[in-house]
Amino acid sequence: MNTQSITQLASRVREYSFTTNQLIVFTAIYIAFVCNLPFLLRATSAITHTSDYSLVFLLSVPLLLLSFCIIFNSLFGIGKALKLVLIFTLLLSSILLYATGSYGIVFDYSMIQNGIETDSAEAFSYINIYAILFVIIVGGLPALCIFYAKTKPQSWLQTLKSRFALITVNSVIIILIASCFYANYASVGRNNRELLGYITPFKFIDASVKYANRHYFSTALPFTILDSEPLLAIQHNNANVTVLVVGETARAQSFSLNGYSHDTNRHTKNSGVVSFSEVYSCGTATAVSLPCMFSRLDRKTYDNRTANAQQNLLDIAKAAGMDVLWIDNNNGSCKGVCARVDSINIDTSKSNPLCDGEYCLDEALLLPLQDKLNNLTAKSTLIVLHMIGSHGPTYYKRYPQEKTLFLPDCQRSDIQHCSEQEVINTYDNTIAYTDFVLSEIIGRLEKLESGSTVKTSMLYVSDHGESLGENGVYLHGLPYAFAPEEQIHVPMLFWQNKSLASHSDNCLASVSNEAISHDNLFDIVLGVTSVSSSQYIESRDILAKCRLGYDMLAATDQALNEDLMLSTIEHH
Repeated sequence: MNTQSITQLASRVREYSFTTNQLIVFTAIYIAFVCNLPFLLRATSAITHTSDYSLVFLLSVPLLLLSFCIIFNSLFGIGKALKLVLIFTLLLSSILLYATGSYGIVFDYSMIQNGIETDSAEAFSYINIYAILFVIIVGGLPALCIFYAKTKPQSWLQTLKSRFALITVNSVIIILIASCFYANYASVGRNNRELLGYITPFKFIDASVKYANRHYFSTALPFTILDSEPLLAIQHNNANVTVLVVGETARAQSFSLNGYSHDTNRHTKNSGVVSFSEVYSCGTATAVSLPCMFSRLDRKTYDNRTANAQQNLLDIAKAAGMDVLWIDNNNGSCKGVCARVDSINIDTSKSNPLCDGEYCLDEALLLPLQDKLNNLTAKSTLIVLHMIGSHGPTYYKRYPQEKTLFLPDCQRSDIQHCSEQEVINTYDNTIAYTDFVLSEIIGRLEKLESGSTVKTSMLYVSDHGESLGENGVYLHGLPYAFAPEEQIHVPMLFWQNKSLASHSDNCLASVSNEAISHDNLFDIVLGVTSVSSSQYIESRDILAKCRLGYDMLAATDQALNEDLMLSTIEHH
């Protein structure tokens, strides 16, 4: 549609005069039946799949949604703010419709948090010509019509009476529907909790208000010390270096070490890494998963405010005497995890050949890592590398073109317009490149070990997974309760040096298929780094039973406990 046709449409609209109630109702109809199409389709599917659904109940759903839209616009579209409110809800709803319809994104609390805490480069990666055209046509044109629409002059008393009548009628409709179909709505809602997340724009507004209240209008919690006296329980004279690599958006299904058909782990498969194939994330987006991974809280009890107000894994490692360094290649944001330890953010300027001004390839992590390995100053060192990994939708920017293995790939951000195989190939290239970087990290640790007494190990785990179009869903961030396997099943790899190995390879292989989650990471890292802490839960450390000397230590502890019991009995 060209500029002339838009102008003609606008001039025609100007010929008519509308009451404020008419504008409210017309806008509500558009939002309810056009912008909420994903919700209506999912609600229809959920209802018609029940054994005894009622057609009248099914038809009540769009009517109920329409009434809510009318009441919302009536309450907030007051006086001169009316057009502003209507235009805002139209534009917002069109943006949300594009995101939900194209990628399957649900704007719940965690997605709002993830969106607000992301940087501009990541946000702009979602903008493309199709997104712009969609919002202009679906949201911009109706908004333009409202802007130019003439309203009939009314006194404030007439406006108040008509608005009150409009709200009353729709309130009665809601009450009638609720009284007639309460049991139906309760049943469908109980079995399809995800449906509420698709209601546009109300779920977005509700989650945004909750986020603002929680982060900007709530009193900060006092900081809690979980363990004031952790210790390094190293019983040997060897220095200890542990590299913890936090992957980004990598899903376990795409690792050939876990049986995937594409050879995505060609660089590490012969390096002695152990792949833990049944690991599940704490969340479906970085804003939740990353701080949760390093928190003593588990997934079910995790709360962002609480986690930020207490010691995390890095704090306890530092308090035990470890030299802790965080090196970040993911927008320079550790989500508060590295707030109290030394950190380095990779410079994304174009002066670095590995960077494009917005992002850097993960090979950029290797230089500061090597600098740290060349200048070890403590008995025990923990280095955390935060990758950009496989972050979408611009997967093609996550690997150098000379390392492309799987073709054809998808060289665009609107991945829903690429073929399924192109999207998969592009994503698999990011996994293969991550594997290359991991092999380079292992190579540097092996060189550090050679000719010295430095005990080295590497643990890699991703923050969350990714959907690549399965069932029409792309990217990540769906509410955990109904997130697909692809978004929560993540890879975890463990490597240790050969001459100073601290864990039995055979034992590691035997436990590699056990089901664990990010809840175990806190204890696994404390165990690998030999940090003795009151916060350590041995049953959650899947590597504990594989630690060399573990059986002897366990037997010694048992003997000591038995001696203590005997002496207590004799005393009494």
